[in-house]
Amino acid sequence: MTDCCVIGAGIIGLSIARELAGHGFSVVVLDRGSLKLSSSWAAAGIFPPAPMSDDPGDALTHWSDELHRIWAAQLLEETGIDNGLRTCGGLHLTASAAHRDQINSEVRSWQQRGARATLLDSSSIVDIEPCLGAAVSAGLLVGGYLLPDEMQIRPPRHLEALESSCKRRGVVIHRGVTVESIQIRNNRAESVLTSEGHISAGAFCLSSGAWSQKLAAAIGLDIPTRPIRGQIALIRMPEQILKKIVNRGLEYLVPRTDGYMLVGSTIEDVGFDATTSPQAIARLLAFATQMIPSLVNSPVEQSWAGLRPGSIDGVPSLGPVSVGHNLFVASGHFRAGLHQSTGTAVLMAELIRGVPPSLDPRPFNPLRPKPLQGHSAVDAYLARTATDLA
Repeated sequence: MTDCCVIGAGIIGLSIARELAGHGFSVVVLDRGSLKLSSSWAAAGIFPPAPMSDDPGDALTHWSDELHRIWAAQLLEETGIDNGLRTCGGLHLTASAAHRDQINSEVRSWQQRGARATLLDSSSIVDIEPCLGAAVSAGLLVGGYLLPDEMQIRPPRHLEALESSCKRRGVVIHRGVTVESIQIRNNRAESVLTSEGHISAGAFCLSSGAWSQKLAAAIGLDIPTRPIRGQIALIRMPEQILKKIVNRGLEYLVPRTDGYMLVGSTIEDVGFDATTSPQAIARLLAFATQMIPSLVNSPVEQSWAGLRPGSIDGVPSLGPVSVGHNLFVASGHFRAGLHQSTGTAVLMAELIRGVPPSLDPRPFNPLRPKPLQGHSAVDAYLARTATDLA
């Protein structure tokens, strides 16, 4: 019998499977679609600095950030695939002089937490990235700050490397498989019923992103994972005119070293609709050309959308959900799934293996009391989006 069945082959599921297999577990991974359907494949791959703090989410991100550097080297050695993890720095800019007090506060917060952050005026922005000069002259950028340690990763390459590593470690991956139900007996999960029949295992981990809530509800569990759509456009730069990530509010530009640029993103409460909309893509392209007018004739190579799994309180659900402690959940990372994936994988593998965890799992307990929906972290982002677009 398989030691563990992981339900979901996105970034979280594959990372958990890889970690378990590295400790000698036999692992089967089930997924409803291809890698391109996962929210992590659709992500931009922006990793802000991750200083340590008492906040559980920050602690998980800090640990994951350190692990990403280790995993990137391991994945390259194992698979020959470079996942593109590199420090490029990030500009966090504003178009409003009224936001300067907020910018100053954010800089102090980063510095107090141990991250390097430098306050910028408009001329400093142009000194760092001359291609933003037109936006500064037009009053579209009046100030902000630089996070020199902000990193980026190439999500499709990272996922490809993860899947290759999993297979090299003996993980069996079944794609195009629908999980219809989880069979529970005496508070223990015995098997899952799939479109291809029953699969038994010693332990099960539900890591299906935005689809986790439905499967959990079928066995009487309340694990909210609200789908929140994000859309991105990929354009080709006329030349390597931008080096650092540019963030303005919830919009961003992510330059790639191969001459491409990601333009994102949206935060939309539209259920399980993972299609793009012409209006949203047009707005993103307008933002790109406002920031860098020379991009006006840059061709759109591709556009796509992904569904982020939002939790009610902004904290992912990680840990056991059955008395028998053989059914686990790892979901609800919202916008941080890719960044927090490595720490999540190690923590979940420790819990599944029954060894002392390296990080206190109690704040992530999937059965913890939930706040009212109106107080959710997701709603705060949606309200911010509405304000930015007003």
